[in-house]
Amino acid sequence: MKLDEALTFCEAERDWVVETIRALALLESPTSDKSAVDRCGAELCRRLERIGGGVEVLEQKTAGNHVRATFGEGPRQILLLGHLDTVWPVGHLARMPVRETAGVLSGPGVYDMKAGIALGMLAMRSLEARLPSLAARVVMLFTSDEEQGSLSSRSLVEDEARRSEAVLVLEPSLPGGGLKTARKGTGEFTLRVRGISAHAGIEPEKGASAVEELAHQVLAVGALRDPVRGVSVNVGRVEGGGPSNVVAEDAHALIDIRVSTLTDRRRVEEALGRVTPRLEGTSVVVSGGFSRPPLERTESGLRLYRIAKDVAATLGRDVAEGGTGGGSDGNLTAALGVPTLDGLGAVGDGAHALHEHVVIDELPWRAALLAGLVDRLGANSHE
Repeated sequence: MKLDEALTFCEAERDWVVETIRALALLESPTSDKSAVDRCGAELCRRLERIGGGVEVLEQKTAGNHVRATFGEGPRQILLLGHLDTVWPVGHLARMPVRETAGVLSGPGVYDMKAGIALGMLAMRSLEARLPSLAARVVMLFTSDEEQGSLSSRSLVEDEARRSEAVLVLEPSLPGGGLKTARKGTGEFTLRVRGISAHAGIEPEKGASAVEELAHQVLAVGALRDPVRGVSVNVGRVEGGGPSNVVAEDAHALIDIRVSTLTDRRRVEEALGRVTPRLEGTSVVVSGGFSRPPLERTESGLRLYRIAKDVAATLGRDVAEGGTGGGSDGNLTAALGVPTLDGLGAVGDGAHALHEHVVIDELPWRAALLAGLVDRLGANSHE
């Protein structure tokens, strides 16, 4: 495939890709609202069918339905991975309308990651318009619960990844358009303390404060923080106690911990497993764990990046690579040893924020980049 022709095709379809993003964003799809996610998924299915995909709806009882579309045939598979769900509740459009101003398209979910879905679709349109046949089967998998840990979709994502030679994740780019070759692993833990209640004025010595013990434990867990190694610790919520004249019997904290390597994940887990109370009469229990392993910077991921960088150069662009503290389903596929490259979606800003937007002029070339990468991986050779 001639990449200049792919770019010309994608440039000519600029209005199509913007309209696709707009249509999907107008169908609000918060993870926890199955009916809303399914409405968005149904519209996506109709659009995937119109561009020639073999579409399957993978129905779920509680979570939203997942969508799988297949293009081409053959034993070799490339997986394009994304998600339908967003963090924004139904009705948020009233506060954050989908609109185009000053060269950007803004609105809930446009950047994370309905633009990525549309770019994947435009890339497939470009390939099918310019090639007599695809060199490998391309599977597009869009899940419904990525924003809340992929509880219903994890096994599906992993099964598709095992069948694939490479996974290309359509999550947003790094600032400026860089691709993601590393992501932190994400964990959420609950630290719960049980104490002994007593009258704070008459006989405080008979009590054991869960709140005071929790304060000791929060400081101890905070000591696991290591910015140089990429270990972050955030205590997001602390609750406990009651009236000021009662020694607190219960207290707990919700803690977000992120790590860059499997080695640090094990180190954190071992440290949390050794937690012991400081105050006599109290007990401490830690629950939770890591929902996503770290996506470490590996040679297989860098190989994909180098191919993408070469494709970008052919298109007259440069594309950087780097890491991020957020997790994605790419963490899951990379942990299986499947070559994974993330951040192939839109250029913009504001994931999970009120200024969420994508840069419209960047959309065509990002689609052409993805098309060129899929073509080269399918052919298993360089132009």
